[in-house]
Amino acid sequence: MSMDENVEREEPGLQNIDDIDGPSAPVERERPVSPDRALSAVADKHRRAILHSLNSASDRTLEYDALVDRVADRVGDEKTEGISDEHRHRVRIALHHTHLPKLAEAGMIDYEAETHHVQFVGDELEEHILTLVESHDVDE
Repeated sequence: MSMDENVEREEPGLQNIDDIDGPSAPVERERPVSPDRALSAVADKHRRAILHSLNSASDRTLEYDALVDRVADRVGDEKTEGISDEHRHRVRIALHHTHLPKLAEAGMIDYEAETHHVQFVGDELEEHILTLVESHDVDE
């Protein structure tokens, strides 16, 4: 292995939270999200719940635990009447391993696993798509 191969590479689409001047600093994207990518990203109810929660937060940023609670409340658990600890645990794992990485890859959020900050960085396209699908999520 050469020295270059040993250098840790930064994940594309992720930004280190330490590089932001506070939680409400706007995050610059290299290129806009394509409609196909945005639609694919919002195809899952968990990812829509993530985006709705972040978009409605005062500075579009939430701590990971708060986001897990909001998503667990929004998507519910068909097997029980309330929100169980088991349901929250399943949501926590799914967000960390599946949904947050997919949204970060699509360029719709910044997720820093080490600091547990999640920030919505979507633009007008993502906001418009969220508005369109929101009424359907309420009916599910």
